[in-house]
Amino acid sequence: MVSLARKNLLTDIPRFLVAQAGIMFAVSLVTLQTGIFNGFTRSTAQLIYNSNADIWVASDTLVQSELTLPIPLSHVIDARQVEGVERAEPLIFSGALWRPRRGEITRVKVIGFDPNGQLFTPINLIDGNVSALKNPYTIIVDATNQDSLNVQKIGDRVDVNSLPARLVGLTKRNSSIVSNAFMFTSLETANAFLTSGQTSQVYCKLPSGSQELSCTNTYSSTVESEAPSEVPPTPNRLVASDLITYILIKAEPGQNLQELKQRLQAKLPNTIAYTREEFINKNQTFWQQRTGIGFILGLGAVVGIIVGVIIVGQILYSSVSDHLKEFGTLKAIGASDWVIYSVIIEQSLWMAVFGYLPGMALCYGVATWTSATQGILILITPGSAIAVFGITLAMCIGSAIFAIQKVTRLDPAMVFKA
Repeated sequence: MVSLARKNLLTDIPRFLVAQAGIMFAVSLVTLQTGIFNGFTRSTAQLIYNSNADIWVASDTLVQSELTLPIPLSHVIDARQVEGVERAEPLIFSGALWRPRRGEITRVKVIGFDPNGQLFTPINLIDGNVSALKNPYTIIVDATNQDSLNVQKIGDRVDVNSLPARLVGLTKRNSSIVSNAFMFTSLETANAFLTSGQTSQVYCKLPSGSQELSCTNTYSSTVESEAPSEVPPTPNRLVASDLITYILIKAEPGQNLQELKQRLQAKLPNTIAYTREEFINKNQTFWQQRTGIGFILGLGAVVGIIVGVIIVGQILYSSVSDHLKEFGTLKAIGASDWVIYSVIIEQSLWMAVFGYLPGMALCYGVATWTSATQGILILITPGSAIAVFGITLAMCIGSAIFAIQKVTRLDPAMVFKA
């Protein structure tokens, strides 16, 4: 009976290839939709994946990683005195205006950290060195954002708010779908950028013979000159009253993290502490459940599965209809219904395998290309690949059961009709 299932599939090779292309499309649709959803979910916590801190401390007003109030740097000193804390480091995470020498202005997320620290560092660094951030007004961005930020190579200069900056490094796959481009720098430089503001002066004059003022704004979104901006003074070291966004905590070995969280919150007023996993879950839950983005992407994944079932069902039902006389012959010579059913189910399993393998290969290629060129993560993990294979088998077997209904009502006498 196995050879009969194969024969049904391979009798008409062009028809078989068209059918498998349909199943491959269904597999690709389900895989890419679920991969986009998984990639979106992971990217909402991209900042956290750059750190190996055990606990994140933030203002108790925190809603998600990009929506919180600052806390004073003095809290870092206090946190280091809490029992069970091995190391505590500050982190700045805030928005700023990016002003390239040519091109349009845009917004970036300034991430200030200690280049000599141990709890935070940009992941996937492909060019440059983190130690270069020890020099004032130096920055690192992700390579996939080079076009949108109008920078081409190491050494390029831009303005961030009203201060100059020099590119000293590039990372890879270090961006978030829900955030502006990440810009890594030192704590001192980040503080200087964020406190510099966006200077603008307006000069007005009344031309002779005119009743209207003529005004000129010295701030421009496009700077045509390639000459470097005037070098500002070296950024000041942070003091206790300066504001930061997070405190990264490394716990002592064997420390109970839940108990350490409670001690930190008791010591640091108006703060809340999260373990790494809790903070990741909080961000992902916010974007999945409290925004329309998570709902739309989740709906897309469900629609992909439904469309896949319909495509596979049509293909398999058509295949069974084309071989009704063969199935009628089997019934006429005494084959049981279960024998015929096994042929159809066997056929559906072969279709699932032949459609899944090229479909998954195509999806991995698309995901790799998208990540490398657009910085958008389509996350296809081994677990999700296995889950999609299970969905493909369920789609094909479910469609086979639907097609079996036609054979169940088949009259063997049709074989003898002219």
